Amino acid sequence: MKTPQRRTLVTFCAIAAAAAGLGVASQVIGASPAAPAPAAAPAYSPVPGMPPLVDPKNVYGSIGPGNMNPVVKDHLRRVYVPNLRSNDVYVIDQESLKVVDKFKVGLGPQHVVPSWDLRTLWVANNAERTDKGSLTPVDPLTGKPGKNVPVDDPYNMYYTPDGKSAIVVAEARHRLDFRDPKTMAVQYAIDTPQCGGINHADFSNDGRYAVFTCEFDGTIAKIDLVGRKVDGYLKLQMPSKRFSESGPVGGPANEICSVKKGMPQDIRISPDGKKFFIADMDADGVHIVDGASLKEIGFIHTGIGAHGLYPSRDGKKLYVANRGTHRIHGKPKGKGSVSVIDFATEQVVSQWPIPGGGSPDMGNVSADGKYLWLSGRFDDVVYRIDTASGNVDKVKVGQEPHGLTVWPQPGRYSLGHTGNLR
Repeated sequence: MKTPQRRTLVTFCAIAAAAAGLGVASQVIGASPAAPAPAAAPAYSPVPGMPPLVDPKNVYGSIGPGNMNPVVKDHLRRVYVPNLRSNDVYVIDQESLKVVDKFKVGLGPQHVVPSWDLRTLWVANNAERTDKGSLTPVDPLTGKPGKNVPVDDPYNMYYTPDGKSAIVVAEARHRLDFRDPKTMAVQYAIDTPQCGGINHADFSNDGRYAVFTCEFDGTIAKIDLVGRKVDGYLKLQMPSKRFSESGPVGGPANEICSVKKGMPQDIRISPDGKKFFIADMDADGVHIVDGASLKEIGFIHTGIGAHGLYPSRDGKKLYVANRGTHRIHGKPKGKGSVSVIDFATEQVVSQWPIPGGGSPDMGNVSADGKYLWLSGRFDDVVYRIDTASGNVDKVKVGQEPHGLTVWPQPGRYSLGHTGNLR
């Protein structure tokens, strides 16, 4: 999440006492009324050029520890941390937890994005409020950066499932720019005028559509990747209550909500490919949306400032980074925590506070699944969280770390962000 260009924050509210699975009324904007649901789900038919899922019923079937692509065999085991305010990337050795390198990049680095073919890591420097945006290529064989490529407003970047296009998320332009994945030359664009703060995305299991979050409008946008158009917008429903920043981590949930729209952040698809889980920093939890009908069907409360989402290596759990504040510019040592959601039951099964307070933001899971690495946005640190115990180690980095990536990761190809591999 970046600094908004037209929004001030914030009133306080608290999260609903209702748990996961709550039915929620939905409002689709700019789309025709949904057709009646079919009697049976359509047969799995991936978009041409997309590597089909090994198991159509398990989107995450190829990201287990044993599924390392030969391409990454000699890649360095590193964590690449973009620091938004110091305009640099810190490189952490995963074994020693030591910073082994750091280098300057472009202005305002937001995320480190693995390419579709897993051969390059791109640092997205969106240079907010300027026309000096760029992408910095990093060679994962050496950990060294190359020459910056000028690109307009690259807040984030994804890839079409067939690998034919990089999708530069031009947040300030309300636009998705589809570019050649090697040269970054523009191919075409899709305007998203009703998606203020377009930022994070995930893709249907057949690769035919994507769902992007609209941070400043409290909505999501469904993008038809085949027809190259917006298929509709959905206004997410705010809970009646949310967590208080002045209370202990995880509760009590007793603050009445006065915020009228949410602030959706990261998004991940369910293992069966039917639902999308959407972290909402204002709602303090995760919305559940049916992808086919674009309807909200549930909500799971997690913690203050729900922000980043990362599936476990076995695809059974979803780690939720709760940034510990409703504010865009938070203070150090906030009420940060990580919630663990069981995909099957849609219930929170573990809650891990950051010792001494913190601000867990974006990151990913180690290749073996033993650690969750997250940037500490307002504490200028990186957290390494043991996924068995919740124990936390910290590494000091640059100023305002954001979308770090852990590399290498298992999987056949990357859909972008900090490592959405399939």
